[in-house]
Amino acid sequence: MLLKDLPEDARPREKLLARGPGALGDAELLALLLRTGLPGKNALQMGQELLDQFGGVAGLLHTGADALKSIKGLGPAKRAEIVAVLELARRALAAQLKQQTLFDSPEAVRDYLQLQLGSRPHEIFAVLFLDSQHRLIVLEELFRGTLTQTSVYPREVVVRALALNAASVVLAHNHPSGTAEPSRADEALTQTLKAALGLVDVRVLDHFVVTSTEAVSMAQRGLL
Repeated sequence: MLLKDLPEDARPREKLLARGPGALGDAELLALLLRTGLPGKNALQMGQELLDQFGGVAGLLHTGADALKSIKGLGPAKRAEIVAVLELARRALAAQLKQQTLFDSPEAVRDYLQLQLGSRPHEIFAVLFLDSQHRLIVLEELFRGTLTQTSVYPREVVVRALALNAASVVLAHNHPSGTAEPSRADEALTQTLKAALGLVDVRVLDHFVVTSTEAVSMAQRGLL
């Protein structure tokens, strides 16, 4: 069935204009970007295929234009549009965090970290460097692979904090396993970095363990 053959109140564009974007599902929003489908597969079905292929919206957020080539019917123009929209989402959250005190919007911090790290296939250790007002200076991905006390080098974190004139940091890493529970190794690493950064008067405010569906604050757990 073509989208134009759907009842008017079920067509994504008309539904959005009448009821707002929150009324649309993920596949419907993607259908608006795709606009057209293939013979035997409308844009709504293609949108659902994208979600199924890449593990939902969170997976799509870390999908590049090359990976999208695996979806039949996605030409260069459509791939570029999808990647551009996903990048805008990441930049919008980063801009929000740079304009206000980080802890005025804790949910924005979680959303930002999930967008950046949650669906990565390998483990990433990142640091949000903050100014004296707890506003975001920049997020940097410093290490990747299996993270232990020996693979995350405190000296490099300290050097970057000094170079950026950061007053404090929020640490973050993802668990590709999908379980956001902090491990004993995560706790030990946090204490090591806290001690190293404390020598140069840079505070560790929190350490988040991130998956595509949640971000657990170690400070809230009393592990900092």
